[in-house]
Amino acid sequence: MNIPAVLDRLAHRYPSLLVDAVTAHDPGRRIVAVKNVTVSEEFFQGHFPGMPLMPGVLMIESLVQIATLLLFGGAGHGRERASLRGVDAAKFRRQVVPGDRLRLEITIGRRRSSLARAAAKAFVGDQVAAEAELLLGLVPDGTEIHPTAIVHPRAYIGRGSTIGPHAVIGPHVRIGDRCAIGASAVIDGWTEIGDDTQVFPFASIGLPPMDLKYKGEMTKLTIGTHNVFREFVTINRGTMGGGGETSIGDRNVFMAYAHVAHDCHVKNNTIFGPHATLGGHVTVEDFANISAGSAVHQFCRVGRHAFIGGYSVVTKDALPFARTVGSRPARIFGVNTIGLMRRGLAPDVIEKLKRSFRYLLQSKLNTTKALQKISGEKALACAEVDYLVEFIRGSQRGVILRRATRKAEEALADE
Repeated sequence: MNIPAVLDRLAHRYPSLLVDAVTAHDPGRRIVAVKNVTVSEEFFQGHFPGMPLMPGVLMIESLVQIATLLLFGGAGHGRERASLRGVDAAKFRRQVVPGDRLRLEITIGRRRSSLARAAAKAFVGDQVAAEAELLLGLVPDGTEIHPTAIVHPRAYIGRGSTIGPHAVIGPHVRIGDRCAIGASAVIDGWTEIGDDTQVFPFASIGLPPMDLKYKGEMTKLTIGTHNVFREFVTINRGTMGGGGETSIGDRNVFMAYAHVAHDCHVKNNTIFGPHATLGGHVTVEDFANISAGSAVHQFCRVGRHAFIGGYSVVTKDALPFARTVGSRPARIFGVNTIGLMRRGLAPDVIEKLKRSFRYLLQSKLNTTKALQKISGEKALACAEVDYLVEFIRGSQRGVILRRATRKAEEALADE
């Protein structure tokens, strides 16, 4: 038996460990451990001044700790959690004082799927100091935390989640059920991650914002369900000046090295290519696709079903349903027809969007008159066109409406 490894597993379950060594272990049947009682123990301070005694409740706690280890077979896989449901026939037959060496023995009795009984005795030398029958409740857990991971005791890890080697989880983190946190990933701050989310190795989630005005105040990162954060992705939490929260919705994919800065709000079903970057205070709507190497300036918006081409620089709001490509200035390459078809938009809706974009990009009308024309044409009426109009009217930074040149269109087609 690897005694240090067994103790490491026990220490992982109990940060306040009351056992010094395991001396015998028959998995599933019997375990023996020892506790060297010293005057420096914290529990002696103020307990019976002038006559320090080890409290009986702590002897029971020590016995429960090693009973838990025995129930889990020393495997340390964390598939169950134990809770003390009852203590029967407890007797304290001898005082335990500094200098004593307490020997703790547990023998498992009857066991069912959710309950187990254990005969527990504590000895000093050959004398019985305490004995009891412990009733332990067993709760299926499924959580698996690698022994080298650093998980703060106050962090919450949901059922069925796994924490990989050398991962670091901070005290204010809440991770949902069935999540997978990869090796050396760091999750810190007031961060909440929803169920069924994958965080790959070396990702950095919930660390302080890269904003010089940030002074350590409590701000949040809220992440929904079924998200994927690939290697080296960085997601910063919010700042008080930006509302105090960064939020990520559901079913988003962030490829390697993508970055989401403070106070951003990413909705649902988006895709971020490798190295895609959001400045602070950016909003990305549902089904947007931001391709590799692209950057979105702070305070910009990216509309629903927008496609941002590779290595683009977006300094104004990127129109929904459109393909935006290019660097200073980015240009519109028409409706994102293929993306809309893949996502099931009706052909007549796509045609209405194309006609609306003709008014915006090809007519000689200014933007205000083009919007009036679109809104007033009954043949274009649909929820998607209404959203496009409201998106443009609600823009604070202006929208990208510069049309692509024929040469640029030909170059994009060649690619």
